[in-house]
Amino acid sequence: VQLQASGGGLVQAGGSLRLSCAASGRAFSWYDMGWFRQAPGKERELIAAIKKSDGPTDGGPTYYADSVKGRFTISRDNAKTTVYLQMNSLKPEDTAEYHCAADPNSGPLNRRYYYWGLGTLVTVSS
Repeated sequence: VQLQASGGGLVQAGGSLRLSCAASGRAFSWYDMGWFRQAPGKERELIAAIKKSDGPTDGGPTYYADSVKGRFTISRDNAKTTVYLQMNSLKPEDTAEYHCAADPNSGPLNRRYYYWGLGTLVTVSS
């Protein structure tokens, strides 16, 4: 599967952005999807993830890092083979390059992911 993230940009603190990650290839619904970010000088971290869909709905269990819980929302649209990250109440410390990732395996969402896409840069000004 190939992944392409988009939607990054410059936003003021308190603002919102929605990131999209378009996936190509078959069986998108079979993949757990995650959003990672990496800020300069810091390690990459998983901030949100959503389980693969076993049925016709796009919902599923989700994971959020404590740093974004209550502000960010991950969702997926299997028909569009796209996963989204709605980011509200953005803070300067959210500034990072954001990547989406996919993994066909099972297990806890907070784990290593196999497929990665190019990132999109989010800059939050104070």
